[in-house]
Amino acid sequence: MQENNHERIVHAGDLELWAEESGDPEHPAVLLVMGAQAQGVQWPDGFVRRLVGGGRRVIRYDHRDTGRSSTVDFAAHPYAVADLAADALAVLDAFGAARAHLVGASLGGLIAQRLAVTHPERVLTLTSLSSQPLGTDTAGAVRRVMEGAPPRPGELPPPTPELLAALVSSFPGPGAPVEDYLAARLPLWRALHGPVLPFDEEEYRAMERRVHARARDLGAALNHTLAGAETMSTADLAAVTAPTLVVHGTEDPMFPPAHAEATAAAIPGARLVMIEGLGHTLPSAVHDRLAEEILRHTRRSQSGVSPPGTRARSAR
Repeated sequence: MQENNHERIVHAGDLELWAEESGDPEHPAVLLVMGAQAQGVQWPDGFVRRLVGGGRRVIRYDHRDTGRSSTVDFAAHPYAVADLAADALAVLDAFGAARAHLVGASLGGLIAQRLAVTHPERVLTLTSLSSQPLGTDTAGAVRRVMEGAPPRPGELPPPTPELLAALVSSFPGPGAPVEDYLAARLPLWRALHGPVLPFDEEEYRAMERRVHARARDLGAALNHTLAGAETMSTADLAAVTAPTLVVHGTEDPMFPPAHAEATAAAIPGARLVMIEGLGHTLPSAVHDRLAEEILRHTRRSQSGVSPPGTRARSAR
């Protein structure tokens, strides 16, 4: 993908995690933490290149049960979000990164938030992308929607009905040919992408072909839906001391914008940036803007200037 690109297998207890380092090892480390059921390579190459070009050492990795990392017999060895956070620390340790800028998307945002609370000494800055506040009961909210029950008072909005419908049929049976796999996955990506930005089907096809080719066991990723509930609460975010950036799309169907607003409100001094038209994906149309925001955020930290605790809505 680019020069100074090194893959390695990281050991996290008995597990093997695929990881990749890009850029100059002497530059500040940025750990990219992907969402549930997603491989590290779903952080787009073009986005990684922009961060590397901005003077960052970028590390991305496959969660357990995704990509080239170990798969787990969940019935025999159940795990929780806390264990996924421990995996992230194992990756940092393997690369000798005592501290890093954490950038987490979706579930990765929760993992990064958790680490900012439990291991503040490891976190230079926190960027929570297309995520929600720590301690949010999304599974319960979805269950109530499916049962036709009313939301609880003060509950953050659940995923949109259109997205929930797409999720139901988004995983084909085991061993499905790649074309059947793509046929099942593309409607989900259309729903996640949102209705505003142009949908580049070939971009998503290429990504899913790569995911299909790399996976040890595509079905293992569903274990992430079984992972134990987060034991921490939104109130715990008041302990975050790392400069924090919350980035979210105005059209996110998984976590509507209220989730981003709640996250930013819960973290002292957090800065909120809304990207117009963005859904719950990372299309090439937003790579420049997203990289620019993260580079600016991490640069402010390096210069000793914390981002202001203001709420900013972007034009595009």
